[in-house]
Amino acid sequence: MIRAQLAALLERERHRYLETHPRSVALAEEDARHYLFGVPLHWMRDWPAPAVLHVARAEGHRLWCADGHEYLDFCLGDSGAMFGHSPAPVAQAIAAQAQRGLTAMLPSTLSAEVGERLAHCFGLPRWQVTLSASDANRFVLRWARAITGRPKVLVFDGCYHGTVDDTLVDMDAHGRTLTRASLLGQVHDLALGTVVVPFNDIAAVEHALARGDIACVLTEPALTNCGLVPPLPGFLAQLQKACRQHGTLFVLDETHTLSSGWGGHARVEGLAPDFLVIGKAIAGGLPCAVYGFSEAINRRMEAAKRAAPDGHSGIGTTLSANLLAMAALRASLGEVVTPANYERMLTSAAAIEAQLRAAIAQAGVPWSVTRLGARMELQFCEQPPRDAAQARAAMDEDLERTLHLWLLNRGILVTPFHNMLLVAPAMSAEAAQPLVTALTEFLFTIREARFASR
Repeated sequence: MIRAQLAALLERERHRYLETHPRSVALAEEDARHYLFGVPLHWMRDWPAPAVLHVARAEGHRLWCADGHEYLDFCLGDSGAMFGHSPAPVAQAIAAQAQRGLTAMLPSTLSAEVGERLAHCFGLPRWQVTLSASDANRFVLRWARAITGRPKVLVFDGCYHGTVDDTLVDMDAHGRTLTRASLLGQVHDLALGTVVVPFNDIAAVEHALARGDIACVLTEPALTNCGLVPPLPGFLAQLQKACRQHGTLFVLDETHTLSSGWGGHARVEGLAPDFLVIGKAIAGGLPCAVYGFSEAINRRMEAAKRAAPDGHSGIGTTLSANLLAMAALRASLGEVVTPANYERMLTSAAAIEAQLRAAIAQAGVPWSVTRLGARMELQFCEQPPRDAAQARAAMDEDLERTLHLWLLNRGILVTPFHNMLLVAPAMSAEAAQPLVTALTEFLFTIREARFASR
């Protein structure tokens, strides 16, 4: 499909959206008087609509906009509502706790039970609670440097660990670590404390760890923010072994890969990380995250804290582990993040993946579908990428924006930053049929336009 035709299709979809969403358009105009870039979080402007969709209500795997349109939601708050919007047990727990106090900077009477449920699900005995995965990752990196006495961390090209400075790096064509050019207000050279290597490249990891100055390797089990890049068979086990051999801590950020199965990807693959970070969905979408660690690591953390001078450690915030978050965590871990819900999610996701693959094959376009449990990604390449460089090479911003707006205008919501879809427990393969139909129509529209241009 030539670019002029793709641009014309996008313009038609923009016009259709403006005609059918007058209330969202009006609300966007009102917001523009108060917010940076017209939205309360500037990321929200990354949606493809000409005026940002405004949500009136969200429940389960559906949401309704200000204009009354209903949507099948495969974005689910970019993982924050992975188990569906407003799960009843969590909503009820929040409502009840709101009458008994929101925050006190003291442990809740539920704390011990929450700790037990975290240990049962994820297999690590010790935990700390934060407000976000960014905070959890930031604090884990401080702990890792403190207990190892080493200055550097290793991350992978294309990684995503929230707004943690140490991870906001890129790799140039020569393999050198660079501070990301897009960062605003950045002062320090992040390459002084961070090493970046390609994902799925165990030789590059071994070479970096051999220098002996890496406190920890922080990684997602699969890259999820540059397009889904799954680990090659055996890569994570090799990575864990290399960390053990070099005295480097092995840290898994499961904020997105919680979709892999009950207990996260680490449990699915039988891994034993030194630290485990989980955010976004762990408390049903309430701002909350956790990080877990072993008894051996716990002893080293306590020793490091006792050896340090009195004063602020740079770890923790006043609202961490607040009463409301602990109530939500207890309900979520007990009644939402369950093996039964995972069975429903994974069964439906596998069936939807098969339907999407069939639609792509029928249309004869060089696309692929990569799935990690209840998470999947449409990618503009014939084979799933092996690293971030291949994932970036497959991206096409114009095609992506047109596809997203096409789906939005047909009642389908997918993540705005790339082509990620999440399958909530309530989403069945039959309920997802509108997605398959809309994608099929789009594929044949662009295929016919491509052929007509020859």
